[in-house]
Amino acid sequence: MNAQDLKNGILQLAIQGKLVEQQKEEGTVKELLQQVKVEKDQLIKEGKIKKEKKLQEITQDEIPFDIPDSWQWMRLGSVLEIARGGSPRPIKSFLTDSNDGINWIKIGDTDKGGKYINQTNEKIIKEGLKKSRYVKKGDFLLSNSMSFGRPYILNIDGCIHDGWLVLSQFIEVFNKEFLYYLLSSRMVFNQFSSRVSGAVVNNLNSDKVRLTLVPIPPLEEQKRIVEKIEELMPYVEKYDKAYSEVGELNKKFPEDMQKSILQYAIQGKLVEQREEEGTAEELYQQIQEEKKVLVKEGKVKKPKKLMRITEDEIPYDIPENWKWIRLGDIFEINPRNTVNDDTTVSFIPMTLIEDGYRSEFSYETKSWGEVKKGYTHFREGDIVMAKITPCFQNLKSAIMLNLENGVGAGTTELHVLRAYNDICLEFFLWFIKSPTFVSTCVSKMTGTAGQQRVGTDTITNYVAPLPPLEEQRRIVLKIEEMLPHCRQLIK
Repeated sequence: MNAQDLKNGILQLAIQGKLVEQQKEEGTVKELLQQVKVEKDQLIKEGKIKKEKKLQEITQDEIPFDIPDSWQWMRLGSVLEIARGGSPRPIKSFLTDSNDGINWIKIGDTDKGGKYINQTNEKIIKEGLKKSRYVKKGDFLLSNSMSFGRPYILNIDGCIHDGWLVLSQFIEVFNKEFLYYLLSSRMVFNQFSSRVSGAVVNNLNSDKVRLTLVPIPPLEEQKRIVEKIEELMPYVEKYDKAYSEVGELNKKFPEDMQKSILQYAIQGKLVEQREEEGTAEELYQQIQEEKKVLVKEGKVKKPKKLMRITEDEIPYDIPENWKWIRLGDIFEINPRNTVNDDTTVSFIPMTLIEDGYRSEFSYETKSWGEVKKGYTHFREGDIVMAKITPCFQNLKSAIMLNLENGVGAGTTELHVLRAYNDICLEFFLWFIKSPTFVSTCVSKMTGTAGQQRVGTDTITNYVAPLPPLEEQRRIVLKIEEMLPHCRQLIK
């Protein structure tokens, strides 16, 4: 239940007579309604109001719920004068800056969620009265088109255009505040809605409002109902704030959970360490030996020697059998490919790489001759990652699999990581999606505010944790077991 539902529930209890107890000494509303009839007949006799068509009798089928014996069901047109505004045209010729002008009341003079109309932005000359309708402080206005049925209490006198209906009391049948809450209730709004449905333009005319069925309590009870509603509304506002905060937490929780899982994974806290799986140092040495062979065979360029990792660069503790390395120690960064010009290859624009915690993409096909210049190149088994804002923060990265002829190309705004030997690519894909990696790279981006990039040196020299190979695989299995549960929370 959101705050609006709670407010609607309070108003429903109020108009059913269930919010405060009835008190016998306050009498019944019947005597008051008899006075209304007498006053209305007198005003008709004096020519101050027109005699209207008799409203249809209230049938038992129309009554939506029981009310206390001291209350009574009535149609609004039986107890209120209801009329439509009018607009002098062209309105510009009637507007004035003069202090003695008449307030020209428009929808724009209302505050969102407000109850009162206190002032106007425009005034009209007195001649505009002939083609408009004059309303007084204490009258009610109802919007009659667009967002129809929204009530406002007037705190000023003025004229209204034909987008308003005015509701005036012959004698005080309604406490103003009670009438406001009554007109704001779902019961009344639902009647308004049913009467405008089916029209090309939703328009709430005066005849439709006159037919609206409402429960009327004695005046003193109305005042006590208002006091109780206004006692409860601050709690509704507090509930609304709390509800919004919980809603934000609910939105953030799955995302935060995914980040936490990846952070635990790269810190060695997601699975236990096993002595029989050896150490990362052994794996690291194997990678370096394989790299030397690839360089000797001319399959990769001899990389520059990277700086030794200092204590200040280490961001968090890792298990003893892990090792801190630079990504350039175990990956060739942004290598190039060469194949025949007529070879069909996969072409993957940035838009075809999925955002978020996934490694999915689709591709088009092109000939190598079309993409060999001006594009980033990769091949089967490479990790690609966006390097430009906001795609980098959106975690656009994937392992390239099932490429046409094992080769692909894409936008220049990609980094490519090609492993020197058999490591668990999925572990490092999750690593580059981890919150620590993303936030660190963002802090080192260069370029203008709208076009910032993660540089090649940042990726090459990035200090990363290296677990033993079997532990990498177990970590990936655990991540892939847990992340679907987070996605389910999002749904």
